[in-house]
Amino acid sequence: MAPRPQLGDTSSPTLVDDDSVPSKDQGILPAYSSVDLVQLDPEDKDDDPWDLPELKDLGPKWSELDTKAKLLRVLSGVVKLCMLLAFLYMFVCSLDVLSSAFQLVGGKAAGDIFQDNAVLANPVAGLVIGVLVTVLVQSSSTSSSIVVSMVSSGLLEVNSAVPVIMGANIGTSVTNTIVAMMQSGDRNEFRRAFAGATVHDFFNWMSVMVLLPLEVATGVLEKLTKLMIDSFNIQGGDNAPDLLNVITDPLTDSIIELDKSVINDIATGDPAARNKSLIKIWCKTRKEITLLNVTVPGQENCTAGALCWFEGLGENLTWWTQINDTKTINLEKCSHIFVNANLPDLAVGLILLAMSLLILCTCLILIVKLLNSMLKGQVAVVIKKVLNTDFPFPFSWVTGYIAMVVGAGMTFIVQSSSVFTSAITPLVGIGVISLERAYPLTLGSNIGTTTTAILAAMAAPGETLANSLQIALCHFFFNIMGIMLWYPIPITRIPIRLARGLGNITATYRWFAVFYLFLCFLVLPLTVFGLSLAGWQVLVGVAVPVLVVFVFAVVVNLMQSRCPRFLPSGLRTWDFLPLPLHSLEPWDSVVSSCLRCWFKCHKGCCGCCCRCCKCKDEADEKAGRDRKKSLEMYDNPALDPEDPPPKQATRATHL
Repeated sequence: MAPRPQLGDTSSPTLVDDDSVPSKDQGILPAYSSVDLVQLDPEDKDDDPWDLPELKDLGPKWSELDTKAKLLRVLSGVVKLCMLLAFLYMFVCSLDVLSSAFQLVGGKAAGDIFQDNAVLANPVAGLVIGVLVTVLVQSSSTSSSIVVSMVSSGLLEVNSAVPVIMGANIGTSVTNTIVAMMQSGDRNEFRRAFAGATVHDFFNWMSVMVLLPLEVATGVLEKLTKLMIDSFNIQGGDNAPDLLNVITDPLTDSIIELDKSVINDIATGDPAARNKSLIKIWCKTRKEITLLNVTVPGQENCTAGALCWFEGLGENLTWWTQINDTKTINLEKCSHIFVNANLPDLAVGLILLAMSLLILCTCLILIVKLLNSMLKGQVAVVIKKVLNTDFPFPFSWVTGYIAMVVGAGMTFIVQSSSVFTSAITPLVGIGVISLERAYPLTLGSNIGTTTTAILAAMAAPGETLANSLQIALCHFFFNIMGIMLWYPIPITRIPIRLARGLGNITATYRWFAVFYLFLCFLVLPLTVFGLSLAGWQVLVGVAVPVLVVFVFAVVVNLMQSRCPRFLPSGLRTWDFLPLPLHSLEPWDSVVSSCLRCWFKCHKGCCGCCCRCCKCKDEADEKAGRDRKKSLEMYDNPALDPEDPPPKQATRATHL
């Protein structure tokens, strides 16, 4: 008899014959069906996870179908397309409601943050305030409009507003980063989607690291935009066209409508605005202006251009003047669902936040499923070729700039860079758009969102037109300079490599995506903001050593991977450091243990790691006792050679 092969030994000739068919005499060993499962790696090491997956058509070809089957396929495609458009519409509306929810939760706090002009005078503090406020209100246009209002009213200088605009540019990229986390179910999809979202983050952060010191030292953006405004006789124009809002407003306005002027009033120092609600109650109002006679201390206090008279003589002399008394008459209530709720802004904001996140996640999952179902066969091949193929040599370099124009145009249509970048993020995840093509599309989106701001600024009144337009142009040229830094030369496209590296990390340690989100958009800005309040000496004393260590680590990492021979032997690896300082493995073990404890013990283990371990040990010990009892139940004492069976069992056997 042939010897039984060991698990994993697939080369034994006794298992299968030459035609790879099991022999009748030998049969299939019980463990043979699991041999390939043990040997095969679920992720082939030879495959590059960044390669776009092949979307194959699993059904019959069009030429093989009869008339009825062709009609059914066409009808199915039309239904799927309609469902895709409906889910995309709900996805965009949920983003709008999400922005309103964040404004209800943190809008007044954002206005209070902007009100501190002394802090805004610090450029680093202004930068992080722009990030925090944009994350709070989930809209760079809202934070930009607050800055424009403060500049036009004289509360903020243009040079102090430029860092805030830079921070708003960073904060707007948090939305598509949140959207990318919804694709964490599939490892490779999450890898590509998170990289496609964070390439926007890296571009903005790296542009700020170069252009903010340059602006503080030279004022290049302020001077350039001032020169442009002084050189051209710019007249006010129309507002930016509300192309997408015409479609989405009927649904979003039926859910919630906000009075965004309240945040502006708080930021500009109006004390009455603090007691106002952001929820709009009256949608149609009329203002009536009447002349009111009032007394003033003296003639110099009379209203300029108005009647001024006095009554009496000597000590009984009283001066009178006329002032305009404006009254607002409410005509028609709004029709959204919270108009008569009588709930505080925070409660309504939390309700809308939970509802919008639920709809956002559901729509995103269904959109990905529908796209995976629709993008098969020749349709997928055509779409992928159109989006990812470069022009033939020597015009291949033009492709990226055309993608920028497309991104700018689409963002101008939808009037939101967050909506456009959030829409292409799932396409990057499922492999329709490559990371290299998503990068110029995102850069074009940055330009598109500034053009709408420029058109909106041109509709401002004459006395505030220059300052409003100057801030909008600063935003525009900031993105143009960033593109000149990080795109034209292929070797300078560092954000792509950084995003790909972060995608690899988050694909292995998925919890790191949540850590990155909180670190870059909450912890880091709050820390810098707190240090700014302590004074620029404290900020410099803490930030400079941290930046030196960071730059040193980046340089050493690059040299370790490219030219390790130029490094001292001790720096060729990071093994001289404790493991938690150069590897995520120990942290992954801690996070995994905490999550296991949470699910096994049905209670949180955030209080103490020892409690987690104790809880885990108790759960394992209980499971071990249950297994032992189960084995004892089915144990046959008659098969034990050392312990004789009981007499009762023996008599029963004889019977």
